[in-house]
Amino acid sequence: MAPDTRDRIVEAARAEFARYGIAGARIDRIAKTARTSKERVYAYFRSKEALYAHVASIELAAVADAVHLDPADLPSYAAQMFDYFTAHPDQHRFIAWGRLELAAEPSGDDPGPYQTAIVGKLERIRRAQQDGLLDPTWDPVDIMALVSQIAHTWSDQTALAAVAHRAAADPAPAARRTAVVRAVTAIFPPAPQNR
Repeated sequence: MAPDTRDRIVEAARAEFARYGIAGARIDRIAKTARTSKERVYAYFRSKEALYAHVASIELAAVADAVHLDPADLPSYAAQMFDYFTAHPDQHRFIAWGRLELAAEPSGDDPGPYQTAIVGKLERIRRAQQDGLLDPTWDPVDIMALVSQIAHTWSDQTALAAVAHRAAADPAPAARRTAVVRAVTAIFPPAPQNR
């Protein structure tokens, strides 16, 4: 079955936002790629930002399906993030543009898809701390920030990653993954029952 117009718009928007970001994306290019008109795009989505938010919710759901947070085993979570974004660099770029360009404090009552996802993870970390599965002296916000940053290091720092391909003692991506897991393990070792 051929994708309908709305599906084509979403696919075209995903690629456009990953390549150009939100500010650089153009509805006319999205419409052309989707083989429709700008008017039809706006009939489905009231603005470029609304289209981005829709695609972002799909992308975040895909990440949530593939990457599972077990607060008692943060090294595994970091490894899953590393694996997922290494295999899906366009999704990483798409999400990175949103982190860069969307307002830090969304207006109105809607916190936005990224902040909603983060709040849910923070609650899981807080519960793990209360259950004695994770060091309670860390603020859950700091845990999430540090683990995410370590896991995204090689996706976020493309110049460093390019140098690592040539200059690292072991240039294989598996070595970068091992470093991610080792770093997170040093800071947040898995709970004893997960070893």
